[in-house]
Amino acid sequence: MNPFEDMRIFCQVMDSGSFTAAADQLGLSKQFVSRRLMQLEERLGVRLLNRSTRRLDVTPLGQSYYESALRLLSDVEQVEQGIAGQTSEPRGTIRVSAPLSFALAHLGCLLPLFLQRYRDVTVEVDLSDRSVDLLGEGYDLALRIGVLEDSTLIARRIASVDRVYCASPAYLAERGTPLRPEDLQGHDCLPYGHGRQVQWRFEGPGKPLAVNVAGRMRVNNGEVLKDAAVAGLGITYLPTFIVGAALREGSLVTVLDEFRTGPLTLSAVYPQHRQSSRPVQALVEFLRERLDREDCPL
Repeated sequence: MNPFEDMRIFCQVMDSGSFTAAADQLGLSKQFVSRRLMQLEERLGVRLLNRSTRRLDVTPLGQSYYESALRLLSDVEQVEQGIAGQTSEPRGTIRVSAPLSFALAHLGCLLPLFLQRYRDVTVEVDLSDRSVDLLGEGYDLALRIGVLEDSTLIARRIASVDRVYCASPAYLAERGTPLRPEDLQGHDCLPYGHGRQVQWRFEGPGKPLAVNVAGRMRVNNGEVLKDAAVAGLGITYLPTFIVGAALREGSLVTVLDEFRTGPLTLSAVYPQHRQSSRPVQALVEFLRERLDREDCPL
């Protein structure tokens, strides 16, 4: 019997949401995980989880045990890291999920610098614009842009991300420059995503406004939308880390600047049980140091 191992197994089941997912993350069999939790409940004399064929529901005592176990496991990890000398030098592997376009713009140059600073850290990066399930898919950290959903994940602000409305000079010469958000209804727009109806939101003079936009092309990738805008297919609305170079070169120009909405937030999110991880904290602090600066606009 190893109480701390039982705690780790129980916390992984809670984080993953199922015995199967927890077993995959731990490299154990589903039967072993289930048997250990049954033995844990027998030893404690309480029911921690209500099991059904479709889902697991934690009991009030199970939730209390989970929160206490997380704190104890965090303390144990800090003690072990201190003995191993890792409080000053991070060591280990980090699995990271990041948006594709942002990673191409920034992580390609920043991660090598991070790894040069921390020689005992290994980074595995998955580039995807979808919102991954950190717990179920085994990620230690995800970078996300925009409003975060309520969850048990811990979120740390990294930097602000500016967005602009922009188009090619050739498109504006042919179709005219929109002066008000309502003017976009007479223009070809290049919205992000695949929704049937897309709204762009505006601030500035007067009250906030939402305008339905449409065009001949919709893509769930900002780089492709930027190239389409440069080719003269319409007006797009993208982060400056995607269109910044095109704006500096003059192949794109901004429109409706006085109606731009405020910046989005780039956040690092990670599970509660990773908050004491030295490699995770080192990467978060490194990105904040490098990206949250006036000379590094996003």
